[in-house]
Parts: sequence; C-alpha cells; structure tokens
Amino acid sequence: MAFKDLSLHSALLDNIKLLGYNTPTPIQTQVIPAAIEGQDLLGIAKTGSGKTASFVLPILHRLINKGVANQKTRQPKVLVLVPTRELAIQVAEVFQSLAKSLPKPVKSLAVYGGVSINPQMKSIFGTDVLIATPGRLIDLEDSNAVDLSKVEVLVLDEADKILNLGFQEEMQNILTLLPKERQNMLFSATLNKKLEEIKKVLLHEPKVFEIKEKAEATELINLAGYFVSDKKKGPLLRHLIKEKGMQQVLVFASSRQRADKVAGKLNKNGIQADSIHGKKSQAERIDILEKFKSKKLRVLVATDLISRGIDINELPYVINYELPRSPKDFVHRVGRTGRAESEGLAITFVTRDETHHLKVILKKMKRYMDIEDTAEMDF
Repeated sequence: MAFKDLSLHSALLDNIKLLGYNTPTPIQTQVIPAAIEGQDLLGIAKTGSGKTASFVLPILHRLINKGVANQKTRQPKVLVLVPTRELAIQVAEVFQSLAKSLPKPVKSLAVYGGVSINPQMKSIFGTDVLIATPGRLIDLEDSNAVDLSKVEVLVLDEADKILNLGFQEEMQNILTLLPKERQNMLFSATLNKKLEEIKKVLLHEPKVFEIKEKAEATELINLAGYFVSDKKKGPLLRHLIKEKGMQQVLVFASSRQRADKVAGKLNKNGIQADSIHGKKSQAERIDILEKFKSKKLRVLVATDLISRGIDINELPYVINYELPRSPKDFVHRVGRTGRAESEGLAITFVTRDETHHLKVILKKMKRYMDIEDTAEMDF
C-alpha cells in the first residue's frame, strides 16, 4: 500500500514525498483511514513504529478539508497530550514538517513546563493544534490563556506513560474542560490495566489496532556485552568509540552526575560529547538534541528519564554504561537503536556482581548476549 491509497489530501502527499517517506508503516496503514472517518481509536505499537504520523496526517487532512485552520482565537481545535517536554517538541516538529505549504496554514504549538509560561500564553493565540503536557495545560487554563471548549479531536500520545507518571488528577480536570462531542485517539506502546480503564471512560465504540512486534524486528538490535570493573568503564568506553570508529553514540548513565562526568572525560580525551538530563535548561536540551540528531555531536550521555524524548530512526550505537534497575528500562534503552529497518548495536558494560541481574533481563527479552571479559584486553 502507498500513502496515496489512504485518501489523504494531495498537499499532504506532496509533503510526505518531500520528506522521503516511501510507504506507510503498519500502524499508519490501519489508523489513518479510521482516523479520517472520525472514529475513536486505540493504537498500540512500539516506539519508532510511526505512531506520530498516524495521527498527525489525518488531523491535518481534517483541518484542511473542514476549513477550520488558522482561527484567530485561543480555542484550539485539536489537543494532543503527551507525558514529557521532549515528546511535546518532537510531536510539534512532525506537525510543522507535514504542514508546510498547505492550502490553509495550520499553526501548531508545543507547551510544557520548565520554561517561562508567558511566551506560551502569547503564542496560543491563533493556534489550531496544541501539544501539551498535562501540568502546563492546567496552568494555562487557570490563567485563562486557553479555552478548550472547541476541541474537536483529543489525542493521548504515549498514554501509558501519561498514566504511569501520575497525571490522573490532571487528566480528570482536563476532560471536564473539553466538549463531550469530539474524536478521541489513544496511542501507547503497551496495553496495561490503567490504559484499559481510561479506554472504557474515554473511547466510544473504538477501533483497536495493535501492531505486534515481529521477531525479526528485535533481531535488528545486535547485543554485545563486556565484563568490566567500575574503574575501567571509562577507558573501555573511550577505547570502543575510537577503535570501532563509532559515530552518533547514545550512552546511558544512571544519574545526571555520572552523565556529566562521563561526557567530561570523553571531551578531555578528544571525543566530542555532551550530557542531557533534567537539570539542564530546556533551551540547552533542545540544542544538544538537535546537534546529536544532525550528527554534529558524536556522543550523547543521557539519563533514563530524559531518553524518552530521543527518537532517531537510524541510531547505530547504544551503550549501557551501567545496567538499569528494571528489564523494561533495558528494553527501552536498547530499543533506541535497530529502528526503521536499520541494524543497530547495543553494548552493555557489566560488573561481575551484576551477572544475575543481566541474566534476568535477557530471559525476559528472550535474547542471548555474548559477554567478553576485559581482563586481558589492552585499553
């Protein structure tokens, strides 16, 4: 199937072609027609499967055809709720890239905490699509900066994470501010009990689309491990990056202090690196992510929380400088690579004391990993 078979507006098809998309992903093939018809739906597919475009394209199609774009009010027609600042920025970027040169301009805006609220309050005027984190949206509504009474489409992106991060109270408040007649779309990487509960409350006779990960998709992620002491992790990291000529390497650290330290050591040894974590300002984080995505930065050292907003289709290398606490976090980390049908390598540093913990993780993943002992290695 091609994008032209999905009944999308011709201007959107032109933008899709310019962006280099060839064929729709499985989730896009299933979701887009149902979304265009105005149905409530639940889409379940892993991160990196094309979920964002699966709701962005039918929303833009709707706005073009209904002629509701570019209304000079504080009443957005579309509300997209996301769990993190980074995801808000990413979703806004997808809207903006797919909305270029449309017959009717569509203004999208991302609003989130951690930055001054005043510029966001001013920018909401004339916004058609508002992408927001729940807490900041409540702040804006309390300040009378936004009116949600005209929202026609509600999207919860990464709904499982919104609920897991404890936004239930904010969500209840937001839902009371929305009109009852609207289209609702939920997207998630997993289906859990909390998501089932909100599905019953929010969705009316929904279409459910679940894209199960193919076994071969997981195989695109090559796993490798090294037994190494904590003291030798830094030298081993630098050795691997230089020896293998690695470019665009995402390194996971357990804390912001460790992330800063690892990045600092890499820079001192001639390897361009930076760290990204919650203590850095939003402007810094956006700048660092942009440099890394455009390959102007060789190594990015990230904490688990901040990694949720790092979405790069062809990231070649992920390195676990330290093991995460949970198998779910490990899967999320290594899942940053091996995407968009491109192979990736995920390397894990393991101390001898962590052997059992790693075995538990690999068992849950149903994967095997060769682990090389660095005791005899010269680095």
